[in-house]
Amino acid sequence: METIKIVKIGGNIINNKEALDSFIANFSKITGPKILVHGGGKLASELAKKMEVPVKMIDGRRVTDEATLDIITMVYAGKINKNIVAQLQANKVNALGFTGADAQTIVSVKRPSKPIDFGYAGDIVKVNTSTLELLLNNGITPVFCAITHDTEGNLLNTNADTIASELAIAFGQNYSTELYYCFEKDGVLRNVDNPDSVIEEIDLNTYQELKNEQVIFEGMIPKLDNCFHALKNKVYQVHIGKTDMLFNQQTKHTLLQL
Repeated sequence: METIKIVKIGGNIINNKEALDSFIANFSKITGPKILVHGGGKLASELAKKMEVPVKMIDGRRVTDEATLDIITMVYAGKINKNIVAQLQANKVNALGFTGADAQTIVSVKRPSKPIDFGYAGDIVKVNTSTLELLLNNGITPVFCAITHDTEGNLLNTNADTIASELAIAFGQNYSTELYYCFEKDGVLRNVDNPDSVIEEIDLNTYQELKNEQVIFEGMIPKLDNCFHALKNKVYQVHIGKTDMLFNQQTKHTLLQL
């Protein structure tokens, strides 16, 4: 079975030109089918402040009202997505930018307003791979921003980690899927103040222990929840770390397994 790599990059890479250039160079070295997923929350927050639109976060998650949805659409689907596509083209990777609305690729429903109203936030219910497979078979790399749609004309702000996980699961029907979460650290750290304290392997039992010990907390929990959700749904491998791991898995990073 052919292998496909689904790669997600976070804001700390996007917001740092040197880090983004390094990532693009490493991502470009991947041979075979690949899909890139990106967020971009910091840039969206900066633009919101310039436009005097309040930025509201609850438990680290953005509350997306109509004005905020306009801003993230401009930033995610516009500035960031097209900048990444252009840089990939410069590195000889033929890429095409996507939201979930394009070619009906990712359908979501608006998150219920109770117990917390996050506004126009989307929870994924369906991923359609047919158009994406056609592109991949013709050497084109899809680049997804963190926006989906509800089939009723509404765009929805959707967690990029979740988009990457659900894409990996959907492609698991016809591919051996590998999921990579790339960020600025070498992997999941046992001590956030010690960059050398990488936990090289985490299984479900270890994950629960690390949460109980509060070694893993806050924003890392939903990321790892997405990792194990993918593994439970037949994604072959899940990796977390710096971008070097994309083409050299001997590089120190965190491997997730059941």
